[in-house]
Amino acid sequence: MTEGGLKQKVARLRQAYAPHEHRPLGGYLAAMGTYAGVTASIAGLVRATGCPVPERPAPADVVLLSIATHKLSRLLSKEAVTSPLRAPFTRYDHPIGSGEVMEQVRDSGSATKHAIGELLSCPFCLAVWVATGLTGGLVLAPRLTRLVATALTAVAASDFLQMGYAVAQRAAEGGHHDEK
Repeated sequence: MTEGGLKQKVARLRQAYAPHEHRPLGGYLAAMGTYAGVTASIAGLVRATGCPVPERPAPADVVLLSIATHKLSRLLSKEAVTSPLRAPFTRYDHPIGSGEVMEQVRDSGSATKHAIGELLSCPFCLAVWVATGLTGGLVLAPRLTRLVATALTAVAASDFLQMGYAVAQRAAEGGHHDEK
């Protein structure tokens, strides 16, 4: 099939899939292909280096990587300080508290840029990529990966403690005003 014929087929599929909304199916295909390539590269690197793959990950590693995945996904997708990484694909909308921002995907006419914008601004979407990287790291460089994951987990715990402190502080201030 020619490139033009393929583009027409994708355009018809996109129209049939979402007739009243722009959905960048071609960009999603590119993202899935890239993800498959990254995953295959990690698997190839594991095989080439002969690193042992655990039959079953240790529960402590699963918990550690879960929390680290949560934190790194939010850090990359929502933190104000990482907005320069997302800026080519998103547009600032408004702050959402705790150093995070809400951004809108730029509609640049490029399905790939649109899909990247969605990926980079969605912590749930990005978590798959982060978890894959951390899991590959756990096999290829377990000590370093655990160290990095420990730091990210400590930051996540600190975030929840900071939020809890802020709630307690507001409650204490509210109680203080009631006494007057």
